[in-house]
Amino acid sequence: MIGTDVVKAASLLIAGKLVAIPTETVYGLAANALNHEAVSQLYTVKNRPQFNPLILHCASIEEAKKYTRKWPKNAELLAQTFWPGSISFLLPKSSLVPDLITAGSQNVVIRIPNHPLTLDLLAKLDFPLAAPSANISNTVSPTSALHVDSTIGHQIGYVLDGGTCFVGVESTIVSFENDQIAILREGGVTQEQIMEMGLDVIEIKQHTIQTPGQLKKHYATKKPLLIVDNLEQWINENPHKKPIALLYEEKNLKIANVLLSKSYVLSEIAASLFAGMRKADQTDGDVIIIEKIQQKGIGRAIADRLNRAAAR
Repeated sequence: MIGTDVVKAASLLIAGKLVAIPTETVYGLAANALNHEAVSQLYTVKNRPQFNPLILHCASIEEAKKYTRKWPKNAELLAQTFWPGSISFLLPKSSLVPDLITAGSQNVVIRIPNHPLTLDLLAKLDFPLAAPSANISNTVSPTSALHVDSTIGHQIGYVLDGGTCFVGVESTIVSFENDQIAILREGGVTQEQIMEMGLDVIEIKQHTIQTPGQLKKHYATKKPLLIVDNLEQWINENPHKKPIALLYEEKNLKIANVLLSKSYVLSEIAASLFAGMRKADQTDGDVIIIEKIQQKGIGRAIADRLNRAAAR
């Protein structure tokens, strides 16, 4: 069932049920993070491996601090600047955080989402929410209530409808290495935005999965997705194929296509990416093709999602 009743969503979560919630990034599948049975059900509905940790969603900075053992000064700076918003922190967890949330790690990923309905919902609860994307694992993330309802709606208690997500890709995840900010996953808050605060930023490749979104194959479409250097050249060299193109700007291509932005605006491309991938998947064709994205700003987060979607 889809609706906008925050009180109903809260009562279901208190009762240990699952509820899909809107955020600025993507829709999340939420459970009481302190309820072992609810979190186990979340893993089951998503078909998510339990070695893949979850993000805690909190109502305030003060609440977030309860679930960590250490709160660096740079965490406070970033929280004051970007929360509520699409950046998550990897920090040492307190004893309040169940191991099931962190996949046995001693660190927890935590954030405050930026959506009025979900902030209202969190304010009505005395527990944080575990909320990975509200879809089957390794498929395209949902950015509308209808995306959720059409896939897992029949398995959960409620879909809280907050409209279309305006960022469209998941949160940036950072850790704190001495006085440096380490980016573990590119997302809605860019390296440039963090560096504008005068902070040093480094990128770390994780050797073990400590944070969500690190599986090589992720965000997969049903049709093969190929990242190409040049759309026109690929089309000419593959006349036997029936492609659907995802476009960053308006082009006069004589094939089926989905327009992500009229004039290569990266924020528009990010906001429409997952919906565009879903739309392309539903068209009649053999393969989805898309050019490499500009590697700047949120373009790096888009590239990350496309590379994982294209992995076979």
